[in-house]
Amino acid sequence: MERVLVLDQSYLPISVINWKKAMRLIALEKVEVVKEYDCNIRSAKKSWKLPAVIRFVKKFFRPRKMVKFSKQNVFARDRWKCQYCGKKFSPSELTYEHVVPKSKGGKTDWDNIATSCISCNTKKGSKTPQEAGMKLRRTPTRPDWVPIFALKIAKGSVPEHWKDFCYGF
Repeated sequence: MERVLVLDQSYLPISVINWKKAMRLIALEKVEVVKEYDCNIRSAKKSWKLPAVIRFVKKFFRPRKMVKFSKQNVFARDRWKCQYCGKKFSPSELTYEHVVPKSKGGKTDWDNIATSCISCNTKKGSKTPQEAGMKLRRTPTRPDWVPIFALKIAKGSVPEHWKDFCYGF
């Protein structure tokens, strides 16, 4: 019960923080408490309800960030689908592979990496898609989006106080 869901001004989830950081934001009057847990936080002279959900009071703008190149972001860009056979896989069944192999001068960047299942990656080997007789479903490019918020919580473990704001759990 120490996690606190943070909402933007329009009640969309943007983060999960610990209760201490939430209390600092409340004290600075940057957020308002939307829901509280059924327990208290005590100091020497005062007691407060533990916040469960807080919301920013004023609108804020995030500077546009460049999307960090990582395996997970490549999988997210390709929607966890093999870019050769088109089937959806779990992350443990996927690899990211060089469209133009490193042995032929291919670089490890957004424009040369595609998500592939193990079977298609093995079939392609160190050939280009054309040489292997395979076709990419989408040309790999740098995404222009940045994931704002991703809850990595097991289904069913979302606190009851958050359920009005976290859809699909």
